[in-house]
Amino acid sequence: MEAYYNCMRCKGRKVRILTRDGKEYRGVIKDVDRNNVYLETERGSMRTSGYYPYGPYYYNNAIITLSLFTLLAIALI
Repeated sequence: MEAYYNCMRCKGRKVRILTRDGKEYRGVIKDVDRNNVYLETERGSMRTSGYYPYGPYYYNNAIITLSLFTLLAIALI
């Protein structure tokens, strides 16, 4: 429940999120529900896992869903 309230306090603000598996995400928290946080990533910070012969394709401000249960730390940036 603590992660939920931390995310609610940071809603609409630019954050850095560290997950339990060591991944780091940067972006703006767009929404939070009891199970997930919805993060609009910074431009160029996410890549698809597919192969592209002309170079990697970068998302432009993709919104990703992160489970609140996997969050380790949230910091305002």
